[in-house]
Amino acid sequence: MKAKTLMNKIIIVGGLSACLLLGGCGAGQAADATSAESTAAAQESTVTPTETTEAENISIETAQDKAQLPDGVYTAEFSTDSSMFHVSEACDGKGTLTVKDGVMTIHISLGSKKILNLYPGLAEDAAKDGAVLLEPTTDTVTYSDGMTEEVYGFDVPVPVIGEEFDLALIGTKGKWYDHKVKVSDPVAEGAADTFDLSAVEDGSYTIELTMEGGSGRASIQSPAQLAVADGAATATLEWSSPNYDYMLVNGEKYLPVNTEGNSVFEVPVEALDAPLTMIGDTVAMSTPHEVEYTVTFHSDTLQNAESGK
Repeated sequence: MKAKTLMNKIIIVGGLSACLLLGGCGAGQAADATSAESTAAAQESTVTPTETTEAENISIETAQDKAQLPDGVYTAEFSTDSSMFHVSEACDGKGTLTVKDGVMTIHISLGSKKILNLYPGLAEDAAKDGAVLLEPTTDTVTYSDGMTEEVYGFDVPVPVIGEEFDLALIGTKGKWYDHKVKVSDPVAEGAADTFDLSAVEDGSYTIELTMEGGSGRASIQSPAQLAVADGAATATLEWSSPNYDYMLVNGEKYLPVNTEGNSVFEVPVEALDAPLTMIGDTVAMSTPHEVEYTVTFHSDTLQNAESGK
């Protein structure tokens, strides 16, 4: 009896050992895998896509952060990977970039009417049924010698600034082609007429400003203090109210530099003589409320804070 019991134990131990060995050598591919091993494999396959999805989401969010510009109209460079696909020579390689509610679209006028449609993606997807194609507009461009020409133009969605993205095209031959394009160096409309801050010597200045937006009941003290260092300017803005708890400038959040009296902020100033968008969050209402303002600093009023000149 003891010998038989011992033999049974040996058989059981041997069977368990075999199962363990199978589990450590790719048993998921074996036809007789246990339900536990199948469950583990299923869990593993579930985790991997989740991790990939999270990575993709992070990548997309990062791209959106890089792409973000304040709402407005800009002139931007539009470059491609082909000399056969480019904006009209009359446009000097540029298009009009419009940003509305964080969504970016660039209008480009091409060199002719030979490109019939564009598609924001790959050629193989553009050729599929149901693909939403970009339809052309008819633009009139004017060359430096005064000559004009009608060409096709397109409104192209821009996912990110300064990085290549896919843009397929189809021409008169009826075939789709893949291309890489890039939108870069956006310049706000009217910025060409702004004052060159790099020409201002480092120091402390006063400058008058005008402000638009909001209900008109709040204002910023003018003249304001302006500190210039290495071509960069920082304004000290004092509101007519103590109820502003933060400001947003170019997507960056700035907190008050004081704890008593009217709210005071130190914020960067990118240009003079150009309307700059600034958002102030006020707690004067029943709930905190972000209000958008347009502030313009006037270069002809710039004075040295010490000499008054």
